[in-house]
Amino acid sequence: MNSHDSRTPVIDIPVREAMRVAGDRVYGDRVIEVRYPWTGELVGTVPIATRADVDHAFQTARQYRPTLTRHQRHRILSDAARLLGERRPQAARLITLESGLCLKDSLYEVGRACDVLMFSAQQALIDDGQSFSCDLTEHGRQRRVHTLREPLLGVISAITPFNHPLNQVVHKVAPAVATNNRIVLKPSEKTPLSALMLADLLQECGLPGPMLSVITGDPAEIGDAMVTHPHADLVSFTGGVAVGKRIAALAVYKRQVLELGGNDPLIVMDDADPRRAAELAASGSYRNSGQRCTAVKRILVHERVARDFTEALLAVTRDWAWGDPLDASVDMGTVIDERAASLFQRRVDAAVADGARLLLGNMRRGASYSPTVLDGVRADMELVREETFGPVSPVIAFRDLDEAIRLVNGSAYGLSSAVCTNRLDDVMRLVRELEVGTVNVWEVPGYRLEMTPFGGIKDSGLGYKEGVQEACRSFTNLKTYSLPW
Repeated sequence: MNSHDSRTPVIDIPVREAMRVAGDRVYGDRVIEVRYPWTGELVGTVPIATRADVDHAFQTARQYRPTLTRHQRHRILSDAARLLGERRPQAARLITLESGLCLKDSLYEVGRACDVLMFSAQQALIDDGQSFSCDLTEHGRQRRVHTLREPLLGVISAITPFNHPLNQVVHKVAPAVATNNRIVLKPSEKTPLSALMLADLLQECGLPGPMLSVITGDPAEIGDAMVTHPHADLVSFTGGVAVGKRIAALAVYKRQVLELGGNDPLIVMDDADPRRAAELAASGSYRNSGQRCTAVKRILVHERVARDFTEALLAVTRDWAWGDPLDASVDMGTVIDERAASLFQRRVDAAVADGARLLLGNMRRGASYSPTVLDGVRADMELVREETFGPVSPVIAFRDLDEAIRLVNGSAYGLSSAVCTNRLDDVMRLVRELEVGTVNVWEVPGYRLEMTPFGGIKDSGLGYKEGVQEACRSFTNLKTYSLPW
């Protein structure tokens, strides 16, 4: 598990070819090394862009005027979905190598990315205009008002995190292509290779180069430029709350789609089948190494079933295989790096020191951190007060539905939630009263289709949704015009 240098990268992307920006600009020799979190082996290198490089990318994009028809956009995205599906094993291996996610998770992610491309291709064909009669009142006239959606005048600035190296990227890029927009993308410096792979794939399918530029680099050096550039009409960011709020302060008079953190609960009511609920809890906590904004971060269990549920969760967790991410039989790989794993271990240790009970796990080897179960957790502990972005299952007992609702709404976050109950009255009360963007019944908090609206409120976002359909709306200007009737 110790990091070591390797003279031959596992996958090598030449520096001069790695940054996909239209034009003949030559970049400097500074690079970011991307390493496999399981072993520390070198996977590849990408350039460290400067503010001048960012400016070049936005200038190039702004000067280009996309002319793709709906049919052409549909074909590019459909071909990309097909090719990505054909290359699914290679794409999944790349995701695993740069992120440490196990192959099961990476293969699933590639499948979801194909869905995004497919839905975006369909969206490109939809005539989204409307028509209104104007003679509806005594003040009306014999006219009709029509609407149409047009691409942004400027450029979309997109910034994505490490936890879904491909799917987070395609959720911004594919709707941009579907709506005939230009986009400058900065993927996470920790996982930039999948974004470059997608850019190459789209270009192979016929996407004009100036419509998509991928900038790699240090966010401390180029992050502000990505947000404040005068040609950036809209900033689409997925990531942490602190950075999201800084972006909101910097962007000011720009449209912003901010998908931030989560502290998502799974609520287990006293009529729930403990084993079924435990299987959902484990999947929601450990899939993608727990590194999902919609992962189960808190498990609220009615005190009447808390013991049975916890025993069932322990049994399921013991069967959760973790280890070498490239082992196809493994259920969970590493987290993104050793620093993240150390943070989870510290928070669990602090919770135990404050009265929680460690039942299983809290083992760390480098960037590998075991599935971990605790009970006796209180809502004021850092482990559940903050977003713990890893494979931890903290169990919090509650007395009644009123208390469960108070616990959920007591968080600064408001992204998603899940509930295990068969009582419709409880379900509908939770739907009405939980301060979140999504309530899923007998499913993990993160369940959705790639087409459906997704997003949160409070510290989880501004209420604007992602998902292919909502992104296409966000990425367009609505124009109205009227004609005599």
